[in-house]
Order: sequence, then structure tokens, then C-alpha cells
Amino acid sequence: MSDNIWEKNGWTPERLGSLEGKTYVITGANAGAGFEATKVFLSKGAEVVMLNRSEEKSEAAILELKKQFGENAKVSFIKMDLAELSSVRKAAEVVIKKVPKIDTLICNAAIAQVAKQQLTSAGFESQLGINHYGHFLLINLLFERVEETGKRIVIVGSNGYKSGLKAIQFDDMNFDKNYTAMSSYCHSKLAQMVFAYELQHRIKAAKKDVDVFVCHPGASRTSLAKEEASFTTNLILTILSYTPMAQSAEKGSWPEVMCATEDNLKQQAYYGPTKRMDMVGPIGECQLEPHVLDREVADKLWKLSENETDCKWHL
Repeated sequence: MSDNIWEKNGWTPERLGSLEGKTYVITGANAGAGFEATKVFLSKGAEVVMLNRSEEKSEAAILELKKQFGENAKVSFIKMDLAELSSVRKAAEVVIKKVPKIDTLICNAAIAQVAKQQLTSAGFESQLGINHYGHFLLINLLFERVEETGKRIVIVGSNGYKSGLKAIQFDDMNFDKNYTAMSSYCHSKLAQMVFAYELQHRIKAAKKDVDVFVCHPGASRTSLAKEEASFTTNLILTILSYTPMAQSAEKGSWPEVMCATEDNLKQQAYYGPTKRMDMVGPIGECQLEPHVLDREVADKLWKLSENETDCKWHL
């Protein structure tokens, strides 16, 4: 890790100067860490374009943000459902038409702990479909705009990549044979992170000037797992949220804000809270497990993802 002065006490938004003229495009920004990240960006004068599934929740979020930061706060919403590849394509078309520059594309949206197996309309296990395939397609469609302007992509992973199978289950991506809420969630985040690090390699090989950073929010008090989780899982998560093993959604947003704004970060690295099993504490570099960097697995996943999302990368 570099010798930045913030490393000892962790990164905080106090390091940020003005972000006037910057534009951040964030998925899943009407609640949780994405909403808190939006607050930080707006407080520094940036523009935020939210890509969210719910129009009603997005409008309520924008109303709240404008109450806090003024009617002139530069925040807008484009409807996008990561579970629907057609919705991702439509949203990307709108972004390209209406958003002339993207300083950072932040892939923040996720679902977790879906109690019973659910499939998207394309036939993907829902967590894999939203957390990985939806973002895989979105980044592909917006890559040229990012390359032309901000040159930075942030992918919000999860410590779940260290749990579950710790491998991509190529013979049963939907967990038809062994579905559990936790294992399928961990699988989806592992896929997302394997893709992120492979994207770094391919960008470098293509001699393109785009940085990809990977972070995680730690254990944050958000609504991430509440809608689809079982009663027992929700109860456990609620109890956990009142212990020292959890932190606020605001602090959970800091790693993605740091990765979107900070200079001199490493790419093949993993940033987030660094205490209590990387669940809370000062923001810095966390240990990266080697199984997420397997290039053979990454190449196989990449080809599968291109096929499943019907998109071709030109890297």
C-alpha cells in the first residue's frame, strides 16, 4: 500500500476538496450506502445520476436530497432494473444520450440473502443476475463514455467472496441442486469481483487508460438483505446491527467514495473497513484472497458472461 497520510487512521470524506464539475453515475443509489455516497458527492458540489429500479423510491430520495442540499442540487434518476437485461440496455442508451461525462461509474446496487431461489426473466439466479450479469452488461455499454471522460470504474464487492464455495459453480450457476441464500449470494459477489480484476488485466493489455477499483462496505446497517431474506436471517441481521460488529450506512459508503475520488490507489487491491474481520473500522486496504485472481477461472467466467448477456467486449 502507498504511504498516504490517511492510512494510519483510515480514509474519511474530510480528505475531499471541491467536486464541482464532476459527475458520478451510481447504481442502487436511493437507499443504503449508495444513498449515503450520493450525499457526500452532492455536499462537495458534484452531480449524481442515480440508476435505480424504483421510480417511487428514487423520487422520494431526490426530494430528501434537495431538502438537504437545496433545490439546485444536481441529482437525477434514470430507471434501470439490473435483473432485466433490456432495462439495462435502455438505461445505458439514456445515459449516453443525456450524461455527457462520467467521472466515475459506481456499481453499488446489489441484492442479498434471497431466501428461496428466484430466477430473472433471462433465467439467471436472481442474485447472480443482478449483482454480476447486470453490472457486466452495464459496464460494457458505458465503457466508451467512461474511457472518454472520467476513466474510473468502482465495483462494490463483498467479504462474502471469502465464504460459500469460494469457486465459480460453472456446472450449476443457478444453484438448482444446492441453493441456499448465503452460498448463492457469496457466489454472485465472487463472480462480480473475479470479473472486476479480470477487467483490470484486459484494460491494461489493451493499453487503455481506465482504472478499476474494488471495495466493500463491511457490515453496514442497510436494507440490502431485508426485502427477500427469511425471517430468521432478518432477525440475525437486526441483532448484529446493534453490536460493535456493524457500522452505519454512512461509513459503509466511504470505501466507494474513496475509490471514486482518491488518487494513488492500487488497482489489484481491495478497499474497505479494516478491523474486526474487515467488518468495521478505519477505511484502508484489506487482504485480497488469491482465489479471486485466478485468470483461468476469470477467462471462463468472462466468456460465459458475454454469452449470457449477449454482449461482446472489445478489449
